[in-house]
Amino acid sequence: MEIQWFGTAGFRIKTGNTQLLVDPYLSRNPDAVPMQPLDPRDVIPASHIFISHGHFDHILDVPIMAERTGARVYCSRDAGQTLEKKGLSPDLLEKISKDKWEKKFEDFRARAFFSRHVKFDKKLLITTLLKINFRIPRYLPLFKEFPCGQVLSWRFYTEDKVIHFFGSTGSPTEELERLKGLDEPIDILLVPLQGHSSICEIAALYVNILQPKMVIPHHQDDFFPPISKQVDIDPFVKQVYRESPGTQVKIMEFNETLILE
Repeated sequence: MEIQWFGTAGFRIKTGNTQLLVDPYLSRNPDAVPMQPLDPRDVIPASHIFISHGHFDHILDVPIMAERTGARVYCSRDAGQTLEKKGLSPDLLEKISKDKWEKKFEDFRARAFFSRHVKFDKKLLITTLLKINFRIPRYLPLFKEFPCGQVLSWRFYTEDKVIHFFGSTGSPTEELERLKGLDEPIDILLVPLQGHSSICEIAALYVNILQPKMVIPHHQDDFFPPISKQVDIDPFVKQVYRESPGTQVKIMEFNETLILE
């Protein structure tokens, strides 16, 4: 099995003869740090695309990727409507409208769970607005045209491993406890670190409750300044090692591929 990080919340998971993409976002503006050398048109062959929610940094590149690869897209009704407006053929969409949705594919099984987006705190909102300043009209369409909608977290079962992906960290404790008690322990947790001034503590709580064997933090890059920011994830790493010593933390570089036996 291979797991590749595209930066932001985007991943490629290769298992058997199947390559699936999760929140694959490659576009960047000129001020992004680091820059993503890959273009959405460079996307590798893919058969399935899984989406957590409808914000631009999760679905902007999906129409062109799906049309070029023929990959089928699995997302909420809200995100699906946005993708159709952006030109994606309805024939390539499967809109999920129920919690605990499940489907078995040739090389893996996928389950979708209703989740929540992190609530932007006052401190983060103020500092972001100050950075945007007079450029608000330029960036407003990104928020209006790409509403969040229902958030989904995804669990993939393949090659005797359980991978759980979150595209945002707004889950209440009860949701995380339910996910922990579902079935097999989580082997790999993909958890985002963006959207709150205390995001490291929030993400560390996910690890503490779910107790995965490995956690891969993502979304910490400054993908679209001045809307985004580079997150120092060192406090997250230290808290995980302190509170969840049984969990390995894997820090990935842009486009790095992790090979799992």
